Amino acid sequence: MSYPIKRHRRLRGSETLRNMVRETSLSLNDLIYPIFVTEGANIREEISSMPGMYQWSLDRLEEEIQEVVELGLPSVLLFGVPAEKDACGTSAFVETGIVQRATRMIKEIAPNLIVIADTCLCQFTDHGHCGIVEQHAHKEATVANDPSLELLVKTAVSQAQAGADMIAPSNMMDGFVQAIRSGLDEAGFESVPILSYAVKYASAFYGPFRDAAHSSPQFGDRRTYQMDPGNVREALREAESDVIEGADMLMVKPGLAYLDIVHMLKEQFDLPVAVYNVSAEYAMIKAAAANGWIDENAVILETMTAFKRAGADLILTYFAKDVARLLQ
Repeated sequence: MSYPIKRHRRLRGSETLRNMVRETSLSLNDLIYPIFVTEGANIREEISSMPGMYQWSLDRLEEEIQEVVELGLPSVLLFGVPAEKDACGTSAFVETGIVQRATRMIKEIAPNLIVIADTCLCQFTDHGHCGIVEQHAHKEATVANDPSLELLVKTAVSQAQAGADMIAPSNMMDGFVQAIRSGLDEAGFESVPILSYAVKYASAFYGPFRDAAHSSPQFGDRRTYQMDPGNVREALREAESDVIEGADMLMVKPGLAYLDIVHMLKEQFDLPVAVYNVSAEYAMIKAAAANGWIDENAVILETMTAFKRAGADLILTYFAKDVARLLQ
């Protein structure tokens, strides 16, 4: 049977009816808001390539956290910008590190807010890579996998000791989930879940973030440990390894150019799937809106709906506060 018996517009006749039959919905509980914390005092510095996003010093962080709580957002993801860097990223795992201090502060201000700690070394190393760099005679330096795992475990444990509710390792070293899970369990943090950056591509969409976190590589790139954008089956292998190693959630990064990967992980695995709506995706919408080329709010909501429709259970997005206001 078809037209005129079937009239698909019957279910589109009013806003109320359209809301009743909507297949994909968005809620505050889907959102994770990234925050950049930095050393220094009285800092609320807007990130030039990410309008509306700021670096916060700890003495002003409460302003941001109070707004997050008032908007009803359930979770934040912390990125730290340290004052000092070295070859091993020492400030990533010391008790007085910027992420550790920020975590303790947030848990005092808002005990029920879920604090997720990004677990990587790139912001903390003087070379900007996500692990230990090994120099080789007559050829390019490389990032050593297994020695890097030891430092990532130390970082994750120190973050949990500071009060992080969840660990989000983003380094893409082989075996990182197993190493961090074992390290957390041995330290008595067997209840702290791991949100694994399971599928992280070597993407051109990270540029503004590297401005924000001061994490650009000082030589080469990250293609030896982040995935080739042309690969799909490799994403399954990466995610399957993390599931076997003990990940509690899986993340795909970036988001918009990889919705097929989000959908594939949702279909293949029974863990919650998160997607990272990354910095350039944010910046492009902001730039187009600033030029009057798009309806910013409409495009934001349509983008979030696309993530949900693809299968994402959680969305890490710099638009989280905007979305919260729009949903209200």
